[in-house]
Amino acid sequence: MSQFEFSDRALQYQKELLDFMDTHVYPAEAVYEQQMHESGDPHFHPPILEDLKAEARRRGLWNLFHPHKEWGPGLSNLDYAPLAEIMGRSFIASEACNCNAPDTGNMEVLTLFGTDEHKKKYLEPLLEGTMASAFAMTEPAVASSDATNIELRMVRDGDDYVLNGRKWFASNALHKNCKVLIVMGKTDPEAAPHRQQSMMVVPVDAPGVTIVRNLPVFGYVDREGHAEITFEDVRVPSTDVLAGEGEGFAISQARLGPGRIHHCMRIIGMAERALELMCRRASSRVTFGHPLSERANIQDWIAEARIDIEMVRLLTLKAAHMMDTVGNKEARTEIAAIKIAAPNVALRIIDRAIQVHGGAGVTDDFPLAMAYAHIRTLRLADGPDEVHKRAIARQELRKYRDTSASQNGQKPAVN
Repeated sequence: MSQFEFSDRALQYQKELLDFMDTHVYPAEAVYEQQMHESGDPHFHPPILEDLKAEARRRGLWNLFHPHKEWGPGLSNLDYAPLAEIMGRSFIASEACNCNAPDTGNMEVLTLFGTDEHKKKYLEPLLEGTMASAFAMTEPAVASSDATNIELRMVRDGDDYVLNGRKWFASNALHKNCKVLIVMGKTDPEAAPHRQQSMMVVPVDAPGVTIVRNLPVFGYVDREGHAEITFEDVRVPSTDVLAGEGEGFAISQARLGPGRIHHCMRIIGMAERALELMCRRASSRVTFGHPLSERANIQDWIAEARIDIEMVRLLTLKAAHMMDTVGNKEARTEIAAIKIAAPNVALRIIDRAIQVHGGAGVTDDFPLAMAYAHIRTLRLADGPDEVHKRAIARQELRKYRDTSASQNGQKPAVN
């Protein structure tokens, strides 16, 4: 049996999800666009999404990401990978199945670190799909790729903490159902670098929390929004600190590992859809008397796309398998590698699909332009490529730290 062979349950979920996509999700995309356009509100919550969510729940295609059987089907990372990929083919499918970021990561944080009150007040509505949430970590004034730079202050005052600072790219904060933020800030500037930060649960309507503006991405105003938020003397009860003071950095690492690979799984789905669109367009468009599909360079693009997708899919499955068998920490190199590889591969395929579509490719008549804009952000989200490359390189160099000294006739360093 191959280590990447899926369970019978997972195969059944794949079958059900593919049917749901064909019969409900793809036909709903045009309805979604029409409802958004007619509303005149870029952050409108289209009714078609609630229809899709009801159908997904009826079919049992709900909370597929959640590893705990109390809250979801309890699938392994490996079994969830093809499901996330299938949902990634459409920009509305993940939310339809309550498997959309950042809610998935926030639900996992609340599952692992939330109090009973947090679970009742926030986790349960999130699991029901009646509430949305945002994650406020990135800041405009510092290089947030290094989380130890975070400056938002969380100062203890009696039984409360008082928050002051500014965040941005808090995705989902403008979702009509967003009610809660998970906020990372600095509680003790004098502690060790990775013990200075804490995370707290903060209602989005708490006094002193102000959504300053939405941040467009390549000119696109995403429905869920990417908010810039100020915190001015926001009082948060000490009971809303997650896992205790100083645990913020550790929580962020626990949250971002699964989140990174979920992004990659979905990205592969969009790459597959871009390849499908490229093939259909190349077969139907004629230039200089011949279909585009007969041009050698187009055939090269199609072949290279198939090769690239298969490679990144296998790396994703390997990372997922390692997370299941040896844990996220041991899989950190594979997670970092796929976080770099998947967006870059998808962007190359989408770019070529746009080229094959000509002028139509850069319009909203096809999902390619929006997909390119969205996936380009994922070379920055959850850590930029360069940070992950640095981590991989350091891990590789560590293997040769002592052997290099030996080969040079030197005694290995004693740690």
